[in-house]
Amino acid sequence: MTRIPFLDLKAQYATIRDEVRAALDEVCDSARFAQGPPTTAFEQEFAAYCGVARCVSLNSGTSALHLALRCLNIAPGDEVITTPFTFIATAWAISYVGATPVFVDIDPVRRTLDPARLEALVTARTRAIMPVHIFGTPADMDSINAVATKHKLPVVEDAAQAHGARYKGKRVGQFGAISCFSYYPTKNLGAYGEGGALLANDDKLATRARSLREHAQSARYVHEEVGYNYRMDSFQAAVLRVKLKRLDAWNTARAAHARRYTELLAGTRYGLPAVPADSEPVWHCYVIECDNRDRVRAALGEAGIDTAVNYPLPLHLQPVYRLLGYHRGDLPVAERLCERCLSLPIYPELTPEQINVVVRALRGAA
Repeated sequence: MTRIPFLDLKAQYATIRDEVRAALDEVCDSARFAQGPPTTAFEQEFAAYCGVARCVSLNSGTSALHLALRCLNIAPGDEVITTPFTFIATAWAISYVGATPVFVDIDPVRRTLDPARLEALVTARTRAIMPVHIFGTPADMDSINAVATKHKLPVVEDAAQAHGARYKGKRVGQFGAISCFSYYPTKNLGAYGEGGALLANDDKLATRARSLREHAQSARYVHEEVGYNYRMDSFQAAVLRVKLKRLDAWNTARAAHARRYTELLAGTRYGLPAVPADSEPVWHCYVIECDNRDRVRAALGEAGIDTAVNYPLPLHLQPVYRLLGYHRGDLPVAERLCERCLSLPIYPELTPEQINVVVRALRGAA
């Protein structure tokens, strides 16, 4: 039996191997390994790609979210509203600065933060709103920004899974005071290790983020606030520069695979992901909903198909946040999705024949 992997980074590497190795050799020849010329070049290229003035390269997407809240001076006693249906790094950033995450339920169609439920959670302690473009589908940014503008709150876009996604014709990253990206290897634009970036149009925010990432030096060996070692190494930037040139083509391939899944699974008992009319998702994940999710997943595994569950437990029910006082049933849409979601293989190198195999297995397991 030939397995169908959930993600095939080896297949991707085979298509760019020579160019990647040449780029890494160039870094070695320069001997500038930390925050070297490739990182500066990548910052300029990714900022231009996203349509944002400044990009600050970092060692992870988690660090980007952390620095975003530091740059906005969010501190203990403050609240930040976000979604419970995301990877926990979104909430970690809020906790890192001593603030309290406030979770709002999700829209059942977009699976992103529900703007209709947002305003009711704004209090005198609210200092920011952090939507997540989950699985590469943009959140409803106009509606979120309407609430943010009314209450004079900054928006931080968590775009860790949405490199290149468009909302109303514009790439995500342009709709908040700050946007944050991850380049973890599994992402649509992934490094060969850890990596992240913070994007902003405000020069002061970008300048402070650059300072904080390098031990908050105002001058050499002079530190006026607590900083961090959050620099991106040159190897990762070199790889990302090679990949960025191919990102749109890869995203186009993912979208074609998503359409094929949707066409072939139409009429089944599975809940299929929607494409909002105002958005162009980039399909970081193709996530179906199903009854008896674990049984279906086991059946696919027996057929040689690797899958994933993103995410089995919403953030408001995570043990680490039990002191926040949430209970099962408080955010029912997110909770139901966590119980039913199943991520299918989707990556540019996936073939139509492999998709057919996945669909046949799903129909047999329904």
